[in-house]
Amino acid sequence: MFQTEFLGFVAGTLTTLAFVPQVLKTYRTKSARDVSMAMFVIFTCGVFMWLTFGFVQGIMSVFITNLIVFFLSLLQIILKIKYDKIENQQKQKTQA
Repeated sequence: MFQTEFLGFVAGTLTTLAFVPQVLKTYRTKSARDVSMAMFVIFTCGVFMWLTFGFVQGIMSVFITNLIVFFLSLLQIILKIKYDKIENQQKQKTQA
């Protein structure tokens, strides 16, 4: 059981870390123009289901890693909304 749970944590850690560069890039550039909102909303719903599954089944590697990915994907959605709004406001100012 230990080896299986360890493998789950390694896999979960790698997939979690895969989101960090996108979130950091969006934050640093203050732009989410090329980020698909639909993809992140669908993905976040799926991650929430995995998170729930891991909790119900008591599989800590699934629960913990998906909890982190869930918050990272929510953060990405928030940044997308924020920076798209700023970009739209800037476009309206230049057109006026």
